[in-house]
Amino acid sequence: MAENRASAYGEGVPCWVDAQLPDVEAGRRFYGELFGWTFEEAYGGSVWARKDGEPVAALAHKTDGRMPTVWTVYFATPDVVRLTGRIRAAGGQVVMAPIAVGELGTAALAADAEGAVFGLWQAARHPGFGVRHKTGTFGWAELYARDTEAANTFYGELFTDALFGPEAVPDFGRAPVSDVFPVEMPPHFLVHFRVEDIAAVLGAVHRLGGRVQVPLFETSYGKVAVVTDNQGASFALLQR
Repeated sequence: MAENRASAYGEGVPCWVDAQLPDVEAGRRFYGELFGWTFEEAYGGSVWARKDGEPVAALAHKTDGRMPTVWTVYFATPDVVRLTGRIRAAGGQVVMAPIAVGELGTAALAADAEGAVFGLWQAARHPGFGVRHKTGTFGWAELYARDTEAANTFYGELFTDALFGPEAVPDFGRAPVSDVFPVEMPPHFLVHFRVEDIAAVLGAVHRLGGRVQVPLFETSYGKVAVVTDNQGASFALLQR
């Protein structure tokens, strides 16, 4: 059953993910088989992925070949313009100024002081995930940072209630880059998707043309493996 989307996503809660891909059709084949997603045409030539009929992600065509092939996590906000101002004041940057996405809502891209890029979403007709924390849907977002104390301060001030409020149930963590990746890896967000049998899904990743970037390891929030799809976009598999 879908969540009550009208009230599900307070400021600072991960509410949507999308992938910028060179070949959206190849992405549909890869993720459709991997997670059992179905697809429908959406705004601006992108496609929405659905799981059990509910929206869970978007795949969009990467229009500039110089841009990375990546998954981006979007944090909910009731006022994206105000939040971008607070991000600048805290030492971050606005990568893409707020822009209306038809009647769906308003999006922006920002980066923290170390350069990790994340999205912002002010909902209108599209609140975000129709379902999450289920098999084949969003399960967690981890920021791999060089200075986790600085990251805690930056995001803790931006998203206080979502991370530290009395009713907070965070699905956004912070960890040193060097815990999982080579030290030269730049700070970044890693989107996690829930799976029931991580070993079986890793086999499917290989079969579909992806690769394992970081083999299975244990975290405080479950078993994780980092993979790339058949176009090079990194994401994580999460088994709890």
